Amino acid sequence: NFITRLSAFCLKKSKVHRRHQSSRRPAVPLGSRILTDPSKVFEHNMWDHMQWSQEEEEKAKKKAAENSLVKVQWEDQDKYEREASKYWNEFYKTHKNNFFKDRNWLFLEFPEILPEKRREELKTEERSFKHTKINSTNCFSQENEMFEEGEKYWKKSYGGGSTSVQGYICKTQAKSLTDNPQGKNCGEEFGRLESFPGSDATYRILEVGCGAGNSVFPILKVLCNTPGTFLYCCDFASGAVELVKSHSSYNSAWCSAFVHDVCDDALPYPFPDEILDVILLVFVLSAIHPDRMQGVVNRLAKLLKPGGMLLFRDYGRYDTAQLRFKKGRCLSENFYVRGDGTRVYFFTKDEVWNMFNLAGLTEVQNLVDRRLQVNRKKKVKMQRVWIQSKFQKPL
Repeated sequence: NFITRLSAFCLKKSKVHRRHQSSRRPAVPLGSRILTDPSKVFEHNMWDHMQWSQEEEEKAKKKAAENSLVKVQWEDQDKYEREASKYWNEFYKTHKNNFFKDRNWLFLEFPEILPEKRREELKTEERSFKHTKINSTNCFSQENEMFEEGEKYWKKSYGGGSTSVQGYICKTQAKSLTDNPQGKNCGEEFGRLESFPGSDATYRILEVGCGAGNSVFPILKVLCNTPGTFLYCCDFASGAVELVKSHSSYNSAWCSAFVHDVCDDALPYPFPDEILDVILLVFVLSAIHPDRMQGVVNRLAKLLKPGGMLLFRDYGRYDTAQLRFKKGRCLSENFYVRGDGTRVYFFTKDEVWNMFNLAGLTEVQNLVDRRLQVNRKKKVKMQRVWIQSKFQKPL
């Protein structure tokens, strides 16, 4: 596609110092805006594929060790665990759907979200899209605009900056679908039904930790024109689920939002095991206590069809967000509590691999995404670290 071709072309033309470009992985995935000239660092908000020096690595380790010296008291740790849903409900009550931006990058990094046929259709549409003419003598500026071009493509193809899917002709007729009951009798209720939400679909997606719908609605823009697909989304904060269900673009014909605590193994899902083609787990697992993560991943793996894919993105070890914590906010090693009571863990890619491997999934992709984020107004640089992975259930 145009991103891959443009990236390969630009990287051929530019000989970049190792400090400013990692040679260990391709420019796509994970972007291709490469910092070739440190004096131009404040020309953009984000630079991709940053490689840390040994000095930077040691400095980050030291900072994390220092802010981990003083641990949160055990009684408070217990409170944060018991009342986790309360803190997230308060978060969504305060911020509603204004805190996070819509994840329009999802289809660039995770094309597996869509059925293969739909992916091919989008590639055809992309080839016909009129992109900015590439000037081979100005490779650097073209590299800088690649992600903007991707954003323009998705916005032009699927409705501008708005999250609304209104105005699209969705041929799938709404069936009589019962909303997922929110309570202990959830499994019994669905057991009495001859069908479940999405039972007629041939391709099913689950987003775990949907929040206010910043992934849900970009996905629905595409799904409503893709017959046979269905999206489930859940969150253990009832306030978040209500934000999704009250959105003008929510329609039970192709989406079912429900309250669910993924840490509760006894709580059934509103659909059978082994029916999901894709599970999206983006900035969710980090909010769960490390001792409970493996159980969550094991349970999610059972929901996947053989050949199904789990798509993961979350905070990486020594991300700026970790290094900014003050002493006394650390719960356990690399696990912290924010001022609003919500919690966050910072992963290594080996930890991620071990979790998904123990759950019986096979690695397709497992990358450390290091970027330099800058505040151009304040002239501040922030080293961001994320883990991006794809794991598949064996056939």
